[in-house]
Parts: sequence; C-alpha cells; structure tokens
Amino acid sequence: MNLKNLWAGNVSFKGVVLVALVSLVVGLGISGALDWLAPSRAVNLMGESGTSDVRTSAQLPDFVSLAKKMRPIVVNISTTQMSDVRGQQEFGSPFGEEDPFNDFWKRFFGGPLPRGRQRQQSLGSGFIIDADGSILTNNHVVENAQKIVVKLLGDDQEYEAKVIGRDPKTDIAIIKINTKANLPTANFGDSDKLEVGEWVVAIGNPFGLDSTVTSGIVSAKGRHIGQGPYDNFIQTDASINPGNSGGPLINLRGEVIGINTAIFSRTGGNMGIGFAIPVNLAKELLPQLKGKGKVTRGYLGVLIQKVTPEIAESLGMERGYGALVANVSKDGPAEKAGIKVGDVIVEFDGKEVKDSGDLPIIVAREPPWIRKFA
Repeated sequence: MNLKNLWAGNVSFKGVVLVALVSLVVGLGISGALDWLAPSRAVNLMGESGTSDVRTSAQLPDFVSLAKKMRPIVVNISTTQMSDVRGQQEFGSPFGEEDPFNDFWKRFFGGPLPRGRQRQQSLGSGFIIDADGSILTNNHVVENAQKIVVKLLGDDQEYEAKVIGRDPKTDIAIIKINTKANLPTANFGDSDKLEVGEWVVAIGNPFGLDSTVTSGIVSAKGRHIGQGPYDNFIQTDASINPGNSGGPLINLRGEVIGINTAIFSRTGGNMGIGFAIPVNLAKELLPQLKGKGKVTRGYLGVLIQKVTPEIAESLGMERGYGALVANVSKDGPAEKAGIKVGDVIVEFDGKEVKDSGDLPIIVAREPPWIRKFA
C-alpha cells in the first residue's frame, strides 16, 4: 500500500469537504442485582501522586477545562503567495475524465487556465510564545509568503505579521504581530520526558475550521519520516489535518510538548497518523531565530549510514548500533579529528548514538565552535 506524506498545513480553499461520521452504540448491562445506578469513580490518570492539574471523571480527562485554558494561546495564520502557473491545462469536470457530464463542464467553464503569476492563499496555525506578540509556527506555513495575517482565537482580532526568523531544515519559524493587548503565552513542557500512551490534545485551524480541538495519545517517539536530516518526530493519533500545521500539541498539564507538522495519508485527511516536532528542539533554536533570524549549526563533515546486523557482525560488534562513517569531507572537522571511513561513531559529546539518525540531531545541537568526537 502506497502511503503519501503530506504536510498538515497550507490548505487551499477551492472547495469544501464535509465528512460526516455517524456512530451508534447500543449497550445492554445485566447484573444479578440489576444495579443500573452503580456510581463511577473519578480517576487521576497521572497516578496517585496527583502531579497533574487535570483530573478525570468517568475515567476520561477533563478536556473541557484544558481546551478553555489553551485556546487563547493558539492563532490562525493565513498567507498570500504569488506562484507561477505553467502549461495549458484545460478546465474540465472536478470529478475527473470519467464524469459523464465532463463535456458540459468543458463547454460552459472550459478553456485553458490562466498562466503566469497567480495569487494563492493558504492556511495554518501557530501559538503565542511571548507577550510581545511572537508566535511559533512551521516554516512551511509562512515560507515565500508576501502577506501574513494572524487571527487571535482569544478575541477574533486580526493582525498583519512579519517573519522574525525561520529554519527550513527543522521546519520551524517565528513570526510577530504588533499589539498592545496583554497576550496569553504558552508554557513549554519537556518533550524528552513524554511517554508513549500519554493523552495529548491538538488545537488548530484544519480546513479553515478555527478553534478545532482534537485529542489522542502519543503513539511513538523518535520517528524518522524522511523529511530531513533532523527527523525526530512525535507520532500521535490526535486528529491532524491540513491547516493544523504549526499548532500546538499539548499534554494534560497544559504544556506545549510539540508542534504539529505532518501527516501520513492516502486521501489528504487524517488517518490517525500525525507527526509533531518535539518542543525541546524548538526551544534550543529560539534564541538564534530571535537574535539572528536563522540557525547556525555544528558541522561534522561526514556521510553516515546505518549499522545493519550484517555490518555489525563483519566489524566484530555484538549488535548493530551507532553511525557508520561512509565518507569524510576533506579538511572538515571530522578529518581534522582523525575520523576515517569505516569508523563507527557510538558517542558524541557524552551522548550515546544509538542509531545513525541520532548523530545529525546531536551534532546540530552543538555550537559550531565546539568539536568533540568519540
């Protein structure tokens, strides 16, 4: 089955898609005493220690209080871009060539589509990180935008925004609005402490439906989905759709632990497989994005590959781990440090390299003037 990776943002409004889900549940409970009024107990899903400020009733979290608390920090982002339209594509039926009324569509709405520079509008999400109006979102939401308009969910006010800094490699960007309002700001959590199975909530602007709140759990951590050298995504089954990009993924304590970014889908809509950038990665980049508008990273100067079980056996390793050096850049930091082709890097700056995909992320977090090898 061929799965297509789609960004969860930048949805274009050429049509309206309505999806209706109807669920009918019929329950019949029979007990010896016919006790239909057995009380349900309130449960704290975070454990007996009561570390969470969100409690549960009937074994479910209090999403109502969480949504009221977090919605004011979320914003809708609409952008306008100019793009080149090429070719002589002819207007036909929106239902495809097999539509029996295709000739009708061509006759009344036909003719080649316009060529040249065309204005396009897209939608995304973001969340407020500073009271001065700084907003964190995805780079792909605002990239190449000629105009960015931000709508606050707290008061429905709209403001024009400008890009402060962006990093295409991690798909993170900061934009800013000018307002005298006392803006609520997000609290960052620790995404490294996130556990698979934890409840999470996503808030955003899917398909232009602002203030949409969805819930789910953390399905996996450390996912590599082929989006770049710094893949390290949180996977969740909370519904994420086009327009959710840049919005927050939130834990039950009301802390942002991820930035909703991408989905796997055959249809363009949610299939229960969404991905969020860990917020710890974003926190490390914020000072550079605010101060310089871009990110300067540590550089190692090697090409690496996975250590397979076969390679591990040939190298006399008990198991396959670390990053195998396949090439070393001439005069690069690695060559100067004595790294050679065929070496296996198992640790960098005291941090274990469990898989080849770990190394680029660890190196990128180092300031460029620090070069440590193991």
